[in-house]
Amino acid sequence: MLAPITIRRPASVNITAARPGVSRGLSRVFSAAVVNKQFCELLLKDPQKALSRGYLGESFLLSKEEFDLILSIRASSLSDLARQVNRYQNGN
Repeated sequence: MLAPITIRRPASVNITAARPGVSRGLSRVFSAAVVNKQFCELLLKDPQKALSRGYLGESFLLSKEEFDLILSIRASSLSDLARQVNRYQNGN
C-alpha cells in the first residue's frame, strides 16, 4: 500500500511582523554590524558612509526617517546605537 503524497508550501516568515517597529532595513544594518567589525566601526564613526556603501554589495532599504535617525545618533558602541534607536522607536 502506498501512502498518499502531501505537498506543502513552505511557510513564509515575516521578521518585521514579529517585531513591530523594526524595519527589515534596520535589521539588516544591525546584522551587518554584528557580523563584520569593520562595518560596525564605520557605522559608529561615519554612519553616512557606512549606510551609503551598504554591505556585501547590497544597499540598505531604509526610509528617510530611519536613515536620518541613524545619522543623528552619536554612539560609542553598537549596543549604545541599538539602545538609542529603540528609545526613539518607542517614543522615549
